[in-house]
Amino acid sequence: MIKGVEIKELRVNADERGSLMEILRADDEIFDRFGQVYVSLNYPNVIRAWHYHKRQDDLFVVVKGMIKVVLYDSRTDSPTSGELNEFFLGERNNVLLRIPRGVMHGYKTVGTEPSLLLNFPTEVYNREEPDEYRVPFDSEEIPYDWALKHK
Repeated sequence: MIKGVEIKELRVNADERGSLMEILRADDEIFDRFGQVYVSLNYPNVIRAWHYHKRQDDLFVVVKGMIKVVLYDSRTDSPTSGELNEFFLGERNNVLLRIPRGVMHGYKTVGTEPSLLLNFPTEVYNREEPDEYRVPFDSEEIPYDWALKHK
C-alpha cells in the first residue's frame, strides 16, 4: 500500500429501527485535524481525476452507491513512489480512506446509481488559492486505464 494511506473499517449497527454507522471521531488514530466536510454527488461512470494537494489530506467515505478510488504515488521522495492502489468504497464496503497530501487521486462511480461521497479534508478550502493540482484523467504520466476490467 502507498505510504501514508490508511483505511478504517466502518461498522454498521442495525436493529428494527434502522442503522447507524459511525464514520470519524476526534479520538480515531486516522484523525489528524478538521478542516471542513463536503458531500459530492457523482453520476455513474463519470471520472473525477487526477489531482493532489500540497497542504491537506483527504478522508473519503461513500454513504450511497459505490465508487472506485485510484491512488498514484507521484511523490519522488516516497518509498512507494510510482505505486498504484485501487479501493472500492460504498454500501458494499464501508470504509474510511485517508489519502495523504502529495498522492494523486481520482475516482468514478461504479454501478448504475449515483454515489454520495463525503470528504473530511484536513484544511479549509481556500477559494483564492486552491490547494488543488490537476492532471487529466487520461494523462500518460499516470499508468492507469479507467476502463471496466473483467477479471
